[in-house]
Amino acid sequence: MESYDTKITIKSWAEEDRPREKLVAQGRRSLSDAELIAILIGSGSRSETAVELSRRILASLENDLEKLGKLSVSELSKFKGIGEAKAISIIAALELGRRRRESSTSRPDQISSSRDVYELLKRQFSDLNHEEFWIVLLNRSNKVLSRHLISKGGQAGTIADPKIIFQTALENHSASIILGHNHPSGNVKPSQADLQLTRKLKDAGDLLDISVLDHLIFTDSGYLSFADEGLM
Repeated sequence: MESYDTKITIKSWAEEDRPREKLVAQGRRSLSDAELIAILIGSGSRSETAVELSRRILASLENDLEKLGKLSVSELSKFKGIGEAKAISIIAALELGRRRRESSTSRPDQISSSRDVYELLKRQFSDLNHEEFWIVLLNRSNKVLSRHLISKGGQAGTIADPKIIFQTALENHSASIILGHNHPSGNVKPSQADLQLTRKLKDAGDLLDISVLDHLIFTDSGYLSFADEGLM
């Protein structure tokens, strides 16, 4: 008789219970989150099936796929049984899902409110655990010319160089600029440095006849508009 401690591999399950076979037979919606991740992982170890490994990862993240989506390759690789290749597969799959979700939402090509800016840039800031600073360039009719990543930083902040910002605007013949950066902490309140930088960029824009119309702070749960809050 088998010991109760003996692990049962996926191959020894009934066929309808194996993740791949279950997906084919019953459809993708029949699988749990752990079973879907197990398919990405491909295999477990001698002591743990891929499904058990997936359940362990999810349990450590309070079964929150949003938290899973924020993990880096190195962070995922810290789980016993997850190497770099498996971590990359998980991250790539989650990113495809995110892009599919975003592509189903039409992006505005003309800016009339802070909400339009939020819809335009929110994918750039989704699930980041570091700060990034972006600009949106507009023509005189407030139509979007382009979006540009200006800088990346750590969790505490990033440096946005005014020279790079306005050089980019001049090269693209922009009439106005909208600024955007994220707070990985989830705190939407602008810091003193945020306020000072915004004022500095607005003053520089006035000299160059390139209007700085707004500055948005993004978090995973929403945004703050400097213009809406009377901070411009």
